[in-house]
Amino acid sequence: MNRIAAIDPATTSGTTKELLDAVNKGLGVVPNLFRVTAQSPAGLDGMVGLYGAIGKGTLNAKLREAVALATAEADACDYCLSAHTYLGKRAGLSEGDLAQVREGRASEPKIAAATRFARVLVEKRGHVRDSELAEVRRAGFGDGEIIEIIANVAWSVFTNYVNVVAGTEIDFPIVRHSPR
Repeated sequence: MNRIAAIDPATTSGTTKELLDAVNKGLGVVPNLFRVTAQSPAGLDGMVGLYGAIGKGTLNAKLREAVALATAEADACDYCLSAHTYLGKRAGLSEGDLAQVREGRASEPKIAAATRFARVLVEKRGHVRDSELAEVRRAGFGDGEIIEIIANVAWSVFTNYVNVVAGTEIDFPIVRHSPR
């Protein structure tokens, strides 16, 4: 149920139009997430800006999508689970890993550690123990990469909350969260 309406990109102007055009250029489409967030040009600017910034980081798309899936599952956001399952496949996550990363597991040790850390960040609202930080470091992540994982989780939490509150219509093949 749509509780906050999506904006039609054809009816926008100014900064909102420029931002939605940039999303369309980058993704080839303007997903409903961005159309809903366009209700606030400032919110849209922040969302697009952070998305662009984390995309330029050292974490590859496969790892970023795994982190997004782990975060979406922790937040029970079906929109983001659907979007990032689709994008995760395109980034190279296997069918098995698509299911596993949602629970903080993966066949690749580094992806498993990053998704476990992402889940802990969400579940503990950032209050991780020294041992949890040490675990992600043992997997080979340096402090800069750990900050990038945190930035990816923060972006994902933002998008999850927008979609859950707005009741954003899912415009990807639908994936549902696991019941708790």
